[in-house]
Amino acid sequence: MKSPSASLLDHIDKRIIAELASNGRISVAELSRRVNLSKTPCQARIKRLEQEGYILGYRAVIDPTRLGLPHVAFVEVRLSDTRKAALDAFNKAVRALPEVEQAHMIASSFDYLLKVRTKDIAAYREVLGEKISALPHVAHTSTHVSMEAVKDDAE
Repeated sequence: MKSPSASLLDHIDKRIIAELASNGRISVAELSRRVNLSKTPCQARIKRLEQEGYILGYRAVIDPTRLGLPHVAFVEVRLSDTRKAALDAFNKAVRALPEVEQAHMIASSFDYLLKVRTKDIAAYREVLGEKISALPHVAHTSTHVSMEAVKDDAE
């Protein structure tokens, strides 16, 4: 796979990406109309953008509150060891936790920031105590509970 670079995209590619990011279920016919391109070249561009790694996939955006998971907490995690093997072990283990919606390595006074989604604070407390604290090399955690999502591009 080629190394993707946004500078290699022309204005039509960028419009296709923007339209698909807004509505991944748009028909090729409608997408073609919106970007002012016939259907066959539009399909070819979509395929190329997928193959080159600009488009990683398509998915439905689900309302977690409707699924009974309204509680969001952000957890700062500091590790006791930050050598490659320790980071790899932590990364592998955190990926296996379904309650962890996002995990980011951070350049800060802590090592990772996790976005954790649960049904309530009691469920979060259990996830923190039984799962997150038990992850490899976790030395310290600090929790920030979200009171309201003001902006969430996933919605």
